[in-house]
Amino acid sequence: MPTRLRNALSAALIALSCLLVPFGALAAWVTYGLADTGRYVTAMAPLAADPAVQGAVADTVGAGIVHEVAPRLDHELGARDERGAVRPFVYDAVRSFTRTEAFRTAWDAGNRAVHDAVLRALQDGRDRTVTVDLAPVTAKVKRQLADDNVPLAQRIPVEHTAVPVLPAQELDRLRKGYQVLEVAGFWLPVSAAVLAATGIAVAACRRRAVTATALGTALGGAFLLLAVAIGRRLTLADLPEAAHRPAGGAVYDALTHTLRSVSWLLIALGLTAALACRFTEFLARRRRASAAPTADPAPGPTRARA
Repeated sequence: MPTRLRNALSAALIALSCLLVPFGALAAWVTYGLADTGRYVTAMAPLAADPAVQGAVADTVGAGIVHEVAPRLDHELGARDERGAVRPFVYDAVRSFTRTEAFRTAWDAGNRAVHDAVLRALQDGRDRTVTVDLAPVTAKVKRQLADDNVPLAQRIPVEHTAVPVLPAQELDRLRKGYQVLEVAGFWLPVSAAVLAATGIAVAACRRRAVTATALGTALGGAFLLLAVAIGRRLTLADLPEAAHRPAGGAVYDALTHTLRSVSWLLIALGLTAALACRFTEFLARRRRASAAPTADPAPGPTRARA
């Protein structure tokens, strides 16, 4: 094969490989990170101690509990002033509950339940709204209110309340995306590696091909890191309540921690490999220069004697 054709083929294969690097890393992160219940719960566990997350959970759960118990209290007491008196106690109890070890246990259990429910919905093929039961959290808050001798705490009903977390109309679209990513999570990284190896093998100068592959990998890592940052900004901008954006940012950062680490790893490995190739090329040039034979000095003119 002519040298020019080999170089062109090598460049095309390496460029395609470097283009697949960020997409392969993203697909693998979704397939083996987000889609794994154990890894998801482990990533979310530290957020139980985050003040922003605790505040958002307290506001959401407190509002849900008050909303659920309001009709019952109105029916039993026939007055709304009693419900107004209970409201601050409920919110204070929920906020206090978020700072306990029991909340961290409930947080892990709730995340596991939500993840299992969503994953089952994506895999079983049925179109239905994904819901989570609020009764366990309500029972814990009621128990704490009763321990604190809060009035009317024993009258708070603990009912199995189905809280929707994923609408049925969005399930089909997410299921198709999940199936695509499940396949791409394995084959995109493998394809990128095969294309890079083939491009290096057919190159006329393999050291330069390795250098190009390394720089392209670092560039792909930088592109992925930029995409994560842009995704964070867009995700927080779409939140309906600005007060919950700190909590949303903490959740986003926890979920994308592995992806950001992979991005920095790609950048570091790519730059290190490129520098190593340049350094070996420099040593090779010096070795060739030192091994070259030194030319003999030209003989000077001779003067003939008379």
